[in-house]
Amino acid sequence: MARVLIVGGGITGLAAAVELVDKQADVTLWEGADQLGGKIGTTAFGGVDHVDTGADAFLTRVPHGVAFAHRVGISDDEITAPTSASASVWFDQLHDIPGGIVMGVPASVRPFVTTSLLSWRGKLRASAEPLLPRRDHGDSLGAYVRGRFGDEVHERLVDALVGSIYATDTDRSSLASVPQLASLAATNRSLLVGARRQRLAAAATAAKHGATPIFGTPRHGMAALVHAAAATVTANGGTIRLGTTAVAIEPHERGWQATGSDGTSIIVDHVVLASPARATAHLLSGIAPVASGVMAGVEHADIIMVRLRVPAADWPARLSGMSGYLVPKSRQRWVTATSFGSQKWEQWRPANGDQILRVSIGRDGLPVDSLSDDDALTAAVTDLSVHLDFDVQPTDTSVMRWIDAFPQYRPFHYARVSELETSLPAGIHVAGASYRGIGVPACIADGQRAAHAIASSMTQTREFLS
Repeated sequence: MARVLIVGGGITGLAAAVELVDKQADVTLWEGADQLGGKIGTTAFGGVDHVDTGADAFLTRVPHGVAFAHRVGISDDEITAPTSASASVWFDQLHDIPGGIVMGVPASVRPFVTTSLLSWRGKLRASAEPLLPRRDHGDSLGAYVRGRFGDEVHERLVDALVGSIYATDTDRSSLASVPQLASLAATNRSLLVGARRQRLAAAATAAKHGATPIFGTPRHGMAALVHAAAATVTANGGTIRLGTTAVAIEPHERGWQATGSDGTSIIVDHVVLASPARATAHLLSGIAPVASGVMAGVEHADIIMVRLRVPAADWPARLSGMSGYLVPKSRQRWVTATSFGSQKWEQWRPANGDQILRVSIGRDGLPVDSLSDDDALTAAVTDLSVHLDFDVQPTDTSVMRWIDAFPQYRPFHYARVSELETSLPAGIHVAGASYRGIGVPACIADGQRAAHAIASSMTQTREFLS
């Protein structure tokens, strides 16, 4: 039975633990906080029992999130989809996001001719994209989209969508970090033509098999996924220790010896580092200096999530049917995105008709460290009042800080990850949002990947001993 220590109790570490206890490994998980989940959290707020403080959903069109939910006992009946409410972009005023897009990139001409979000100059520039030759983009998302469609499409759509999803400055981001666009760029000269083919294929599939929601979430919030995973780990013999941070990892004649912040010491065959790269780098400085250097160089963006309850009597009828809005970098003061939670999720609707909003502050290049909770709340309410054109006066508020919430994938990020992995000693593994994807399904998949590598070595050991 292989002994495994997992450092970090976010969804990545839990996914690795679930996989390994199923393989009959002896699993111990350390989490430095007093609760599991990492950047996933759910609490009561504004008269609703379960309102998320971090991620509020996972993609359902990739298998890892839904499959993991099923694996830890969450059925399809317990997973709900968003309403049909639509999102907007705030560029001096609210504009409907044009239809026919893939991560902000045009996949159809008509919606872009009629949208109020782009000027006629921007529309004419974008219309030339199918005629342009291939160009070397240097793995830069901003350089690629600007070169294909011009500045307006990039700044008002792609940066608004991708920048909000990843809390990033898309001019400093890796194209490869956005798989949908990277795949189109690799297989098509024209991004518009390729995106149109992709959308037509998706529409044909939906017509044949029925449309499926893009996102899903447990009815009791994303923390339900965390609780179910933890219960699965402990029910199958795994050990979870809260309030314990790894402070040292050293070679041992029987594998690796890890020391915890509470003085705990454990000897294991494998260590999975499933905490943010920058926070973990020091653990490898003496045993894997190249890997440690790469990890220490990963930049992160901090986020403040402000939740607000707005009285029903104050909520303008003109905002009905909207799920929220995004703010392009060029128009950001503090707020980068706002979700109208009660219009996006049916289960977030207070009985008296009040509105629950979630407001994101901060991204790469827009630090929020200097803001106190009161400052953050004032910034959120002030920006909202401008964006929504009414005096926002919330009756309930909460402020949640997510430190190192979003790793930043700079151009050629994956080359650096490859360099990191080849420099790791046997028995040391890294996994999580810092490496191969930021969303919940990507983190689950990466935790499972690390677990599969360990399981493979377990199998090889058994075969050798037999």
